[in-house]
Amino acid sequence: MTPSQNWDLLWHSVKLACMNKGGSAYGLIEDGAIAVQDGTIAWAGSASELPGPAETLAREVRDGEGMCITPGLIDSHTHLVYAGNRAREFEMRLEGASYEELAKAGGGILSTVQATRNASEEALFEASKPRLMSLLEEGVTTVEIKSGYGLETETECRMLRVARKLESELPVSISTSFLGAHALPAEFQGRSDDYIDLVCGEMISEVAQQGLADAVDAFCEGIGFNLAQTERVFQAAGKHGLPVKLHAEQLSDLKGARLAAEYGAVSADHLEYIEEDGVTAMAESGTVANLLPGAFYFLRETKLPPLDLFRKHDVPVALATDCNPGSSPAESLLLMMNMGCTLFRMTPEEALAGVTRNAAKALGLDDRGVLEKGKRADLVIWDVEHPAELSYRFGVNPCNTVVQSGKIVRQFS
Repeated sequence: MTPSQNWDLLWHSVKLACMNKGGSAYGLIEDGAIAVQDGTIAWAGSASELPGPAETLAREVRDGEGMCITPGLIDSHTHLVYAGNRAREFEMRLEGASYEELAKAGGGILSTVQATRNASEEALFEASKPRLMSLLEEGVTTVEIKSGYGLETETECRMLRVARKLESELPVSISTSFLGAHALPAEFQGRSDDYIDLVCGEMISEVAQQGLADAVDAFCEGIGFNLAQTERVFQAAGKHGLPVKLHAEQLSDLKGARLAAEYGAVSADHLEYIEEDGVTAMAESGTVANLLPGAFYFLRETKLPPLDLFRKHDVPVALATDCNPGSSPAESLLLMMNMGCTLFRMTPEEALAGVTRNAAKALGLDDRGVLEKGKRADLVIWDVEHPAELSYRFGVNPCNTVVQSGKIVRQFS
């Protein structure tokens, strides 16, 4: 018996959207087969090239009945762990309330900060779990989760511990980002440099010591932190060996993406207002453009991210939900794919690459995001005839089976 005849699981009679770069659209193999062993992809290709009859090659063999298999989806930008609800704020804004009026009524990001500070670790876990489950039901197998609603050391660490706990208790891989430089807390009003001192000193030190973060993020914007303050955060992250990423150019072009590129950031996110100098810097550094159509839609933004510039300079483009209570209360990555196409004019193939291959790159993960031998066996089987349907339809979930590290973790039919 050869090693190839001892696979754990084999699907045949499937379409494989391998999402390799180059070659056919989607890396599509029409009459495909894929095998997994020990949590990784052992074989993927045309069924006609299998090394023997399918039924002899694995301990379990499944007929895919012409369905489509993609890599597990990856949500590469979320603020999923938080407490509270800002639906009333949403309503007031639509009724014409100003930012000042919202703030006086207890709204805005600081209301989420207060609610999150007041929530126990268990309460945060229970509030966050349903949001994560919504993503998992749609074939998401990897999720990035940021802190940033504590704005003080203990709560920032508590948020990240909850993210780690979600990973330990649910069939999902979670990448964590420390986002202490998200907003200025009330107790530091008028003293933003002092707050950055806290972020770069005690906060990052504690987060790193406890092993709670896989990366460090910041919000570089007029209502966030300036370039000099952001650079200090990047330098502090570097001292602890943590990669960086950045919320950049969402509301204006402060050249945050260019700074992020200088520090080798894995991604720069939002980017509606980025100019070509920032795009070329990202291209040179390999920084991924992580686009967030949910926030664009919810905030009724009108300036589109410059997709043609990203294409021109071959900057990888990822898509994510930006799941958060204030600007993108979205829990559907499939909907983000549709929005990426309808709002940003991405192609369905670009949208799927944005939640697989490029999303993995946006998290610095090179072991997933494509269907190739040796990659992590995170797979989704979809009841669709062609992968374009995943972007075309919305309000519909055609997910049939989800495989996490080679194990079937959910089946819907």
